[in-house]
Amino acid sequence: MLRVLTALTAALLLGSTLSVAAAGPAERLAEAIRFKTISYQDRSQIDYREFRRFHAYLRKTFPLVFSRLEVEVVNGYSLLIRWPGSDPDLEPILFTAHMDVVPIEPGTEDDWEHPPFAGVVADGRVYGRGSLDDKQGVLANLEAAESLLAQGFVPARTLVFAFGHDEEISGKDGAGKLAERMREKGWHFAWMVDEGGMVTSDNPLLPDRPVAIINVTEKGYLTLTLVATGEGGHSSRPPKISTIGRLSAALERIENNPFPTRIVGPVAAMLETMAPHLEQPNRFFFDNLWLTGGLVADRMSEDPTTNSFVRTTTALTMFNSGVKENVVPQRAEAKVNFRLLPGDTPETVVDYITGLVDDPEIAISYDQWDQVPGVADYTGGGFAVISEAVRAAYPEAVIVPSLLVATTDTRHYIDLADDQYRFHGMLVSLSQAASVHGTNEYIDISSYENTIEVARQMMILGAR
Repeated sequence: MLRVLTALTAALLLGSTLSVAAAGPAERLAEAIRFKTISYQDRSQIDYREFRRFHAYLRKTFPLVFSRLEVEVVNGYSLLIRWPGSDPDLEPILFTAHMDVVPIEPGTEDDWEHPPFAGVVADGRVYGRGSLDDKQGVLANLEAAESLLAQGFVPARTLVFAFGHDEEISGKDGAGKLAERMREKGWHFAWMVDEGGMVTSDNPLLPDRPVAIINVTEKGYLTLTLVATGEGGHSSRPPKISTIGRLSAALERIENNPFPTRIVGPVAAMLETMAPHLEQPNRFFFDNLWLTGGLVADRMSEDPTTNSFVRTTTALTMFNSGVKENVVPQRAEAKVNFRLLPGDTPETVVDYITGLVDDPEIAISYDQWDQVPGVADYTGGGFAVISEAVRAAYPEAVIVPSLLVATTDTRHYIDLADDQYRFHGMLVSLSQAASVHGTNEYIDISSYENTIEVARQMMILGAR
């Protein structure tokens, strides 16, 4: 009954867009969630009408942004917005986020406390798909810009906003085309900030202090396709080694032999920055990584929440073979996804995996992923601006540089900005962060309001 009433409420709200849009930031975000801007791997399933409807909503909801700033729709569905600065000699800053969201896993709809696209505001929260990833990023930037325009703020440095429409399926048609358009215009940025970092409320090392994680780089992305071929035929006369058995044995060797652990630069910087705030013995271990780095890396690898920080990870994600229960297949295929630590390359991964597989009957192939961002400056520049913005909203926060273990649209802009950062100013618990791409995604209203304030401060401070 509760879900029925919630759905009915959402339906009524959809019919009263103007009143909801005028109510406040939380309600405006809630309405944004109701647009099903879903990216499907099979692009033929995407309903692009939802993106056009979402654009219309944004234009109506943020009239100053869309009337006073330079707005361009790129490749049909992505948005490029330029706020000219008063000093053309200053290099601009780029703010990015994405409008699309991932689908709901079939069969999990009833596991949500509120329907995923109802955009419900309740219990001090905004519920729904995109409340964390990443409509809050789009809306927070627009909320901040709209309020600054209303106050008559004029940036000295030009500010640019780029909102892609297909980040969840590689970003090539969204951020990729936005980047192409910026190159055509000859734009270059002092620094940029995308999604990917946040403020955590329950970091196990500092449970009593919020920790603001500003990601200064991200892991590389690589998927290997392994194909075993061999003798097939009727299941009554099976071969000694089937293609499924051969490939399964290879996958077992891969999974049982993970990449070695190591502490890379951004992770070392994170640990060293946290060290003064820790009790012993952690303070000693993090302060002396030259001596303890191997031990710290091994300990971090034992926890799933920190393992990704200290090794190139291996994930068996797909396995396909066979057409009928009584036919031995001649072909079996599997896909293995890797997230690469800085310093590892597709070539080193392929060499390592080829050695583990050690089977000439299994072919290994991959598509090159060339766009891997470098490590941004975390001693000043944009990092200093973001840090100061964080302190305005979270004065008690410990601010650390870090490594994003996932991937973002940032890679499409690596030749356009001197430094790339990943941070939106929301405060989340580690368990809440797990709802990204999962079930019961939500953001606290107070957290979202702080996200807007951090964005405002980044614009004010960065535009000097």
